[in-house]
Amino acid sequence: MSNTHQEAIKQFLSLMGNVDEQLNDTFQNMHHGNPTETLARFLKARDWDVQKAYKMLIDCLQWRIQNEIDNILSKPIIPADLYRAVRDSQLVGLSGYSKEGLPVIAIGVGLSTYDKASVNYYVQSHIQMNEYRDRVILPAATQKYGKHISTCLKVLDMTGLKLSALNQIKLLTTISTIDDLNYPEKTETYYIVNAPYIFSACWKAVKPLLQERTKRKIQVLQGCGRDELLKVRKTHPCMFVMDYSFLPHFCRKEGSGSSRNRSNGTIDNCFSLDHSYHQQLYNYIRHQANLIESGRPIKQGSVHVEFPEPDPEDTKIAKTIESEFQRLADQNGICNSLNGLKVNGD
Repeated sequence: MSNTHQEAIKQFLSLMGNVDEQLNDTFQNMHHGNPTETLARFLKARDWDVQKAYKMLIDCLQWRIQNEIDNILSKPIIPADLYRAVRDSQLVGLSGYSKEGLPVIAIGVGLSTYDKASVNYYVQSHIQMNEYRDRVILPAATQKYGKHISTCLKVLDMTGLKLSALNQIKLLTTISTIDDLNYPEKTETYYIVNAPYIFSACWKAVKPLLQERTKRKIQVLQGCGRDELLKVRKTHPCMFVMDYSFLPHFCRKEGSGSSRNRSNGTIDNCFSLDHSYHQQLYNYIRHQANLIESGRPIKQGSVHVEFPEPDPEDTKIAKTIESEFQRLADQNGICNSLNGLKVNGD
């Protein structure tokens, strides 16, 4: 870390020493004994501008207090059938760990439908997975691998991505904004796999709008990504990779197809509620709820989290994606019309 960055962290620490007790308490809960690492993440997100990073962190802490984020891991989504429906339509899971010990988060972007529950349940579930990652998964990885681990890898499966995904743009923008503003710099690399034409077209339009820091994190891999993920260690020794056993199920072989259905049962499918990751997460949340409720029935209903206003740049990106989807839809409509025409009366 450069002297300039060290000085920025020193200034940031000084500013945080003046916050009130309530903000300090939630900051303690948030940084898990690593305040310097947390401040560095917020500084990176604001290009090492101390005042902007300070405002960002204060806004984050206030959001956590107002929405009781410190207690969100004691609020299970019940009954279990409802949670299973959320898991079946919001495809996210932990497939394993990289060679460097980073958790590998798998996301089924193309096949997530978000149509089995209200928006509030999906947002609640997303934040709970973030908090479980930060409070349980990352500390456990730190202990297991004998070094501080504070970030993860994400493998995004685009299998099944269709123009109908336009209906989910608002929810996905909300989730992305929550991550950008309250969980910055938690992902080391995004690997895009099984990308259809529709993704390629959108990526071409969106890429120029991204910050260079973000562009460097995104890698679009060939096919299911298996070969590149497994070979990358030999060609780029400094990069993070995983063993075959930790590859998400949709990366296991070419033509693996659906994120949701074509795995070797629920043991391999990290999206499934029956996978060990989701079982541990759900049991952890229910256990925390029982500790607080002390034998009383656990309350049903979603947690209503205030949705932060998206950054103007994020709004611009979302609108660009919408426009590109609409262009492709119009183009597809023209092609379908032409295909339906009779030639020479036949």
